[in-house]
This record gives sequence, C-alpha cells and structure tokens, in this order.
Amino acid sequence: MTKPPSISKPESESAQDIDAEASAFSTLRKLWPYIWPADRSDLKKRVALAVVALALGKIVNVLTPYFFKWATDALTDSSAPDGVGAVGWLSIPVMLVASYGLARITNVAFDQMRDALFARVGQHAVRNLSFKTFEHMHKLSLRYHLQRHTGGLSRIIERGTHAIEGVVRHTILHAVPTFLQFIFMAAVIAYQFDIIYVLVVVGMIALYVAFTIRVTAWRIDIRRRMNESDNEANSKAVDSLLNYETVKYFGNEEMESTRYDSSLGVYQKAAISTWVSLAWLNFGQTVIFSIGMATCMGLSAYGVMQGTQSVGDFVLINALLMQLSIPLNFFGSMHREIKQGLVDLEAMFSLMREAPEVTDKPTAAKLAVDGGSVRFDNVLFHYDEERPILKGVSFEVPAGKTVAIVGPSGAGKSTISRLLFRFYDVSGGAITVDGQDIRDVQQLSLRQNIGMVPQDTVLFNDTLLYNIGYGRPSASREEIEDAARMAQISEFVKSLPNGFDTEVGERGLKLSGGEKQRVAIARTILKAPPILVLDEATSALDSHTEQEIQTALDQVSQNRTTLVIAHRLSTVIGADEIIVLEAGKIKERGRHADLLAQGGLYASMWDRQREASEAEERLRKAVEGDNQGYLPSHELQPAE
Repeated sequence: MTKPPSISKPESESAQDIDAEASAFSTLRKLWPYIWPADRSDLKKRVALAVVALALGKIVNVLTPYFFKWATDALTDSSAPDGVGAVGWLSIPVMLVASYGLARITNVAFDQMRDALFARVGQHAVRNLSFKTFEHMHKLSLRYHLQRHTGGLSRIIERGTHAIEGVVRHTILHAVPTFLQFIFMAAVIAYQFDIIYVLVVVGMIALYVAFTIRVTAWRIDIRRRMNESDNEANSKAVDSLLNYETVKYFGNEEMESTRYDSSLGVYQKAAISTWVSLAWLNFGQTVIFSIGMATCMGLSAYGVMQGTQSVGDFVLINALLMQLSIPLNFFGSMHREIKQGLVDLEAMFSLMREAPEVTDKPTAAKLAVDGGSVRFDNVLFHYDEERPILKGVSFEVPAGKTVAIVGPSGAGKSTISRLLFRFYDVSGGAITVDGQDIRDVQQLSLRQNIGMVPQDTVLFNDTLLYNIGYGRPSASREEIEDAARMAQISEFVKSLPNGFDTEVGERGLKLSGGEKQRVAIARTILKAPPILVLDEATSALDSHTEQEIQTALDQVSQNRTTLVIAHRLSTVIGADEIIVLEAGKIKERGRHADLLAQGGLYASMWDRQREASEAEERLRKAVEGDNQGYLPSHELQPAE
C-alpha cells in the first residue's frame, strides 16, 4: 500500500526543497509584472480595490460568529428583563440571528466583489503571457524547431496558459486572505478566551500546514511524472497522426497504438498515485484539525462547567474554528494548485528563456534592395563542428539573373537557401545582398524581400484563399485571384464546388503535389519579392506536371534575382550560370553547354538522369500501349 513519506527529511532533500522554493519564488517574481503591469494604471487600481475588499471581507468573516454567540446566550438566558414580554424578549435573539445571516451575506458580497474586480487582471495576465510565449516561439531558431516535439510543446503552452490564472487567483485571492483570516482570528481568540487556545490553534495550524506541504511536495513529483508521460503520449499521438500516410504505407497502426498505449500506461500509474496520495492528504488533514478542534472545545466546555464561560462562548469557539476549517481545508488544494501551477509555469518560462540562435544586432537597419544582387563570399558553415557542410563557397547571383546550384545529395544545396534566409548564421565568410551583410540587417526586412518555393510545400489547414493570400495578407481578393491565374491554378480552383473557399486539409493533404506547388507559386507571386529562391521546387513531381510547373516558375522568375536549387538538371538548362557542389565545395561552374563539354561531374549527372528519363518514357509508352490493347472496341471509336 502506498504511504506518505515521513515528516523528517534528509539533508539532501532539504536542500532540494530550498532550491524548489527559490525556483517557485523566481517564477512568481517573473509573473508579477503581468499582475501589476507598469503601463496599466486601471489594472493596478483593480488590484488595490480587490485587496481592500479582501481585507473587509475577512474582518466581517471573523466577527460574524459573535452574532451566533450573542443569539445563543440570549436564548439560553431564562431571565427576561423586567417589563419585557415574551415576544419582545424573543425578538432579541431573532434580530441577532438575522444579523448573523446579514453578516454572512456581507462577507460573501465582499468576496465576490474581490473576484469580480480581479477577473480583468487575471485574464490580462493570461492573454499577455500567452501572446509573449507564442511570439517567442516564432523567434526561436530553425534548429530548435527541428528538434522539438510539436505535441509536447503545445501541451506545455496549454498547461502554462491555464496555470497563469490559477496561480494568480490562488496566490492573491486565496493564500493572502487565508493568512489574514488566521491573524484576525488569533487576535479574536486571544481577546475572547485565553492564550492557551491561541497556542493550541497555532500548533494545530503549524502541524496542518507542515503536513500539507510535505505531502504536496510528494504529490508534485508525481505530477511531474504525469506531465512527462502526458507530453510523451501527446507527442507520439500528434506525430503519428501528422504522418498518417506513412503509418498506412507500412501498416504500422498496431505499433503506433502500442507505443501510445505504453505512454498512457505510465500516465495511468502516475494518475493512480495522485489519487492515493490525495487520500493520505485528506485523511491526515482531518485527523490534525479534529484533534485541535476537540482540544479547544474541550477547554471551552470545561470553562462552561466552571462558570467562567457561557454557552455562547462554547458556540463561538466552535464557529470560529469551523470558519477556519474552510480556508484550511482549501489550503491543501490551494497549495497543491499553486505548486502544480508553478511547475507548469516554470516549464513555460523555460521556453521563454530559450535564447534565439539568430538575433538582430541593436544597430540593424532595414535591408535596402536595389536590384537584389546576392553574393556568397567564402562561406563556411556547419551544424556540428565535427561535420562541416560548406567549405569556402563563393559565388554571385547578379541582379535580375538566374543562378542554379546542383550536385549530389548531401552536397549542401539546401543549406545555402537556409543561410540566405538567415535561419542560421554562417560560421565564416559573409553573405551580402546589394553589398549589405545580411547579419547587419533586420531579419524581417531580409525575408520580406525573398520569395521561396520549396520542394515540400506545407499549407495551413484553411482555405485556398487564405493559403495564397498568406504571401501578402493585405492583398485584396482580386489580387489573390490574379496571382492564382499567373500560377496556372485558377482553372483548378474554378472546378471546385467552393472555389477559393475550399479547405485544403492538414498540411494541404487534400491537394496533389502539383496543386500544392502551384499554391506555393501563387503566394510567392503575390508577395512579389525582388529575390526568388526555388529550392528543388519540382523534384517531387512527375515529368508532365514538372513541365507545367516549370513554365509557371519561369514566368515568376522573369526580371528577378533567382537562385535555383535543383535535383533535376533539365530544369536549369536556361540558367545564366550553373554551380556544381560536391561535399560542400564548388566542383564546377558555367553554363549548361560548357559543363557538358567539360565531361565532368555535371556531365556524368546529366547522362544518368537522361538515361533514367528515357527509360521512364519507354515504360510509360509500353504501359499506354498495353492499356489501349485491352480497351473495348467501342471505347476506341471517336466521339460523335
């Protein structure tokens, strides 16, 4: 059977607890600017008014049992004053009972006023911090996003967002009021009774709080395991669903379900432990409070029998302790929610602490484009120091010209486009646009002047109108339709029942490869950048679709500085210069005919691709011939 840990702690655990408390304080300190925003005086006033309502509510709450005491004493007093009838005498306790009810209503009114005043503050903190976290995620480098798990990351942000308001409310609206209520109540008990009562109550509360904190710390460790297993399960689920087709291709549905169920098993075990630990927590709290309450009431009962206290005093101490039991009972869940919220918030703040790999210099200015000449000057780059990717690459794409980069897989072709977009900074050398080092200009202005048509176009799960318009969100519908027409996709859109309002599905999976590429071309046309990058834009398409897409790409690249990264050499025949990369170095360079004449790497690649293309064409014709041979005779007749 699971048991709570002993109260005594080893030295190492105490040190860990100190670190945890310091971490909790640090998290609250980071959260404070969102609760007390420097630029929002209206929210500060709300916080101040909420604190006033909080204090008044607790004062009324502590004094309310006095009406109960006075009504009890009036009812137990058999001697009525002279000249007062039975009805008149009974009106006194009735009025006291009514006053007791009014005091409770007043207390609730102050509490609700406090919550209503603080609602805007809490929601402002949630919105502001959530926005800053989301904004920060987009500032992080490509390296970070290639390594992270989408499902786990979304869960961290989701739990952190929910934790903000919980921590704010429990700390400001519950922890502080509970502390104030205890102070007021200790003063009332010391005044009304004896110091021994205060000592009993203080001892009971100290033991109650220590036990609650100790067991809650145990439960927080379980919560961390729950979060980790939840993140893992969600990551696997999201990753599996995003790769739905791959799962189907290999028939691995059972394997994916087993992996997911394994993660759920870990979560289930941790979840069961939380319920067991909660049972221990509730039982221990009840025992501690009941002993303290029974002790105080026993002392009061003895005082009544000795004639030093009235029955009303016995009722008063009971009512005071019962009122104290409510926030104390809530202290366990409050402390747990605060600690768990701090864990979730700390995970969210850790994302905020993740430093962007690529940042703008304080003196960075906007990129000034005059033609759009791009130059790589002795560029060195590595993802890992032990594995260099580019080894002194130098070339220039003159303004308005087209330069193609080809080479075997792993030569560093796609790395060049990532460096130009400044997803990474070069390890050595420089990349310039019209003579301006891209490290000295603002990233946003750089990317605003470069258009990209990638090999794998990933679309938003929204409409065609939204996905094309993403190239320039301020564009009108007419401009979007013009861009679609130039990208040769308008006829396809017209054939759809919902036209431009057609949903493309998750990552655009409802569209074919060629249709997605045309959408990518259309939004690049809409963006109208002076510099264009075509990163193997047609390598995943069949020959017929490739020719259609290539025609559209040729139109887009006219009068633009164009860098083409290609796998199929047939798409770069007309380039002004072709650069052949091999193992991160420029092996050959020149125009198509010149490179063929050299008989080097480019010529070898051309011959292999030509042979593969011819074999593919022969196979296609053979298949078409077989199909025609099996067609029924009436299907071979021309249409009338």
